[in-house]
Amino acid sequence: MSTEEPRGRPEAIVRPRAGAELFTVERVAPRSELAEFVAYHWLVRWEVPGTYRQQVVPQPRVHVAAEQGRLLVHGITREPFERELSGRGLVLGTAFHPAGFRPLLRRSVGSLAGTVQPGLAVLGADDRSAAVRILADGPDVELVAAMEEYLLALAPRPDETARWVDRLVAQAERRHDIRRAEELAEVAGVSLRALQRTFTEYIGIGPKWVIQRFRILEAAAAALGDTPVDWAVLAQDLGFSDQAHLTRVFTQVVGTPPATYRRDPGT
Repeated sequence: MSTEEPRGRPEAIVRPRAGAELFTVERVAPRSELAEFVAYHWLVRWEVPGTYRQQVVPQPRVHVAAEQGRLLVHGITREPFERELSGRGLVLGTAFHPAGFRPLLRRSVGSLAGTVQPGLAVLGADDRSAAVRILADGPDVELVAAMEEYLLALAPRPDETARWVDRLVAQAERRHDIRRAEELAEVAGVSLRALQRTFTEYIGIGPKWVIQRFRILEAAAAALGDTPVDWAVLAQDLGFSDQAHLTRVFTQVVGTPPATYRRDPGT
């Protein structure tokens, strides 16, 4: 297991300053045998007087999380994701590469869209003993080891199509000149319909959503920064038709317009 902590997309945590004193988030790189499939593990510990609701912006990746006595597989959702925290507790999760869960599932990841299911139901391997080990809350290395032993027992094998899809997603994330699904299909050298089918099969959602979600995360990162933001210019840079378009989509995802989000003391 690498000693370098993966960065992930911390801007996906909505209003991070508000929750900073209530919970911590650590990210851990996977062992080499899983690095082809897993982007990072994440560990959240909290101590909350009363209750606290934390929102997270869903990303184009499947997560497996130890919670409620099970390992729960979270398919990609279009809906806002919130978790209520109370008292003291922890969740250990595994974030897969965008196409990284397909080699474990061995069928269309689209079948998981919008669902949360136990590992046994999804992967055919009983997840309860691994969940018990994790939720007993020992040293981080032991918790991660329990999760990785469960995943390795599924014997995932490298998948060339998954590698290709992950490379395409990385381009969609980095390149602002890719603004539409048709443009990503052109980069891929396939028809739009073929790209849509492949994304649904391997990621669980279409390329239009993937591209737009990265742009919303970039807008959230800009809201978190110290540099003044010209939202009209940023909207253009991110491929939105105008500032109103960015505002509408950002509000749907985050719950508030970007300028309002930036002014929020919790942000």
